[in-house]
Amino acid sequence: MKAAMAMGIGAANGMFRTDWEDHSWNRKAMLPLPYTYFHVTLQPPRHHQLIVCSSSESDGAKGSGTTARGRRLLKIREDKRRREYDRLHNYPAWAKVLENACKDDAELRALLGDSIGNPELMRKRVEERVRQKGRDFRKSKTGSVLAFKVSFRDFNPLDSYIWFEFFGSPSDRDVDLFGSVIQSWYVMGRLGAFNSTNLQLANSSMEYNPLYDVDKGFKVMPSSFHEISDIEFQDNWGRVWVDLGTADYFAVDVLLNCLTVLSSEYIGIQQVVFGGQRIGDWEEGMTNAEYGYKYFKI
Repeated sequence: MKAAMAMGIGAANGMFRTDWEDHSWNRKAMLPLPYTYFHVTLQPPRHHQLIVCSSSESDGAKGSGTTARGRRLLKIREDKRRREYDRLHNYPAWAKVLENACKDDAELRALLGDSIGNPELMRKRVEERVRQKGRDFRKSKTGSVLAFKVSFRDFNPLDSYIWFEFFGSPSDRDVDLFGSVIQSWYVMGRLGAFNSTNLQLANSSMEYNPLYDVDKGFKVMPSSFHEISDIEFQDNWGRVWVDLGTADYFAVDVLLNCLTVLSSEYIGIQQVVFGGQRIGDWEEGMTNAEYGYKYFKI
């Protein structure tokens, strides 16, 4: 490699003289001038050799633990121990409740996903879900642990309302679910399902392959619902008008059995009233959705 190693400058009449050496070729060139000069000589570049030594477990050497990889592993272990300590001693109670609820709630388990164990991330995901779904955010079980009350007020099976008081104003999803139950009850009654004169298997034992008399079932006097109205809702109250026709009264038992499970699992019901003209704060003729009116068409 060629490089200028020295330069001399004279001071007579503005003239100068330059000397340079090329150490790579081991030669020196002089540029003579008629004036005085000074000479500066620099040492040639030195060559250095870098020796890297490595050790392995095979030749008996042990690491000191101060390498970059060792420090990273040590930091990871310390962070893991700190998180485990925080989880056992500083873990929020509400986060523990959510974790336990995930065991029985598939929807909540899918919502939290890999955030379980990280309270801050769990909180953000739940808040985001609530913000997106609003009042429609429901867990798989949203009913009431309390049994609802049942009362009768001059109930006429051929011309009466059935009233339902809920714990809160039902959402659109609640209206659809509740309406579907009442509609199914009506369809079964319309098809003659509630006929007590043909209960051949009600008190029979299934251990000895009971016999069913199809001729008797075919010749029995039919019984069926006659009419039913659409289901109306105002705030936390709902009502439906029914004409049970020739259906037997155990149709009421069937309805109450359905509503018992519906209330405990999905939609909390405070009370069911058979009969009566005006219950609670019901306002006749009020059909404005802005004031809480909803309906389900049968």
